[in-house]
Amino acid sequence: MKKSLSVLVLSAVVLTSCGGIRDSRLNPMNWFGRSTSQPVAAEADVNPLIPRRRISIFRDNQPQAYQGTLIGEVTELLIERRPGGAVIRATGVSDRQGPFELRLIKLEEESDADTLSYEFRALQINAPQGSERSRTYTVAIWMTEQQLAGIREIRVKARRNIRTSRR
Repeated sequence: MKKSLSVLVLSAVVLTSCGGIRDSRLNPMNWFGRSTSQPVAAEADVNPLIPRRRISIFRDNQPQAYQGTLIGEVTELLIERRPGGAVIRATGVSDRQGPFELRLIKLEEESDADTLSYEFRALQINAPQGSERSRTYTVAIWMTEQQLAGIREIRVKARRNIRTSRR
């Protein structure tokens, strides 16, 4: 009786200690923690109805840049580990329905050796607002292990917030 009781108590102690490993840094699923949200300061609006000046009468000599605007809010940021790297997946809610060509654009001036910063941008049209579910969109990019080497923080910026995930 003493032997079975001591085995039962010992096994209960061992099994309850497994829950501590779930939240530790030893678990590879916790290498990038949950994302957090931060507010963003409002920028000065640029009037898109005023055209830019062209260099030439017949053509614009500048290369066409991506004309996407920031999406309204980033609601979720996940870094999913995969063999050979990770997938950075951001979900956001736009202010209007119908954005297209969604992209995560890397911000070179805000990124450094241990931080990656991205903007969640989309080409948007003036459409009805609709429900939040109909305005929710997801975009993802693939990063190799070499690109993620030394990275401690990944940030995705929207118009009203910044989502951050840290190792």
